[in-house]
Amino acid sequence: MISHGSYLYNYAFPEEEKSLCMLEMRSFFGKDEEAGILESSFEIDPSRSPFIRERMDLFFKAKDFQQLIAMVKEWKLGESTFKVKYVKAAGLKKLTFEARRRIEREVGLAMKGIPELKKPDLILGILEVNGWWYFGQLHSSEQLWLHHQHKPHSYSTALSTRVARAVANIAVPDPAKAKAIDPCCGIGTVVVEALSMGIDIVGSDHNPLILEGTRENIAHFGYSTEIKLLDLMEVTGHYDVAIIDMPYNLCSVITAQEQLDMLQSTRTFADKAVIVTKEPIDPIIRSAGFEIIDRGIVKKGNFTREVIVCRKAP
Repeated sequence: MISHGSYLYNYAFPEEEKSLCMLEMRSFFGKDEEAGILESSFEIDPSRSPFIRERMDLFFKAKDFQQLIAMVKEWKLGESTFKVKYVKAAGLKKLTFEARRRIEREVGLAMKGIPELKKPDLILGILEVNGWWYFGQLHSSEQLWLHHQHKPHSYSTALSTRVARAVANIAVPDPAKAKAIDPCCGIGTVVVEALSMGIDIVGSDHNPLILEGTRENIAHFGYSTEIKLLDLMEVTGHYDVAIIDMPYNLCSVITAQEQLDMLQSTRTFADKAVIVTKEPIDPIIRSAGFEIIDRGIVKKGNFTREVIVCRKAP
């Protein structure tokens, strides 16, 4: 059968970020798959995610290999050059190098097109998942967050660019449909990742000593947005989502009442909140008038952060 508007995602994660990856997948697709291969009708740029390696735009899906070969023989590629690649996925059965090359050659010989190994117009992927054979155009991730590691100013307590990128995706899976704020933006790690993905986001922080560095970090990568000297309790206006990495948990002592005040204030200007915390704060979140709809964790050695997705309780 020919698949229209269907996509196959190949992703991988270090074990300490598995929970975060699953949360990002659920935010994008409404489901997750621990095997690292997920089929969906939603089209996501693979470069958005720190976990997605490739997206395959499906052309054919067949119950056995010979049926797929028959479909490929009938497909007219036109004047585009192509290269066939067997897709390796972390959670699937591993094939030997020779077996992958044999499959690639057989598919390539069935193609009505011009093969080109060095600089093809199209890279065409093939793989087997649970008895089904998939074939389509491959799009690889550009891993932009690695470039963002090299910013002019950093904080030892800031989120890594990988985690910040995942958090931004969890908060805003569809950039066309949300206005976001990071009201404790610190040095701007989350804001940079969000802006690089086309998310409409502004930032603010109560610490005047860091905001010049925050603005310089954002400008360094060619982005721009409003960054205000403002305490979270002073934020006004309306936002679809607030991303809050609780910096107070790391930089100073804050009472449960102060945490409650922060989240109650957040509820006045945001319909949804994605909260990053190293302390259990579920009762405080609920007391502030939010309900928890999903969560994940990310570990680094003995240090654990929790990412909690909330929305206003009815």
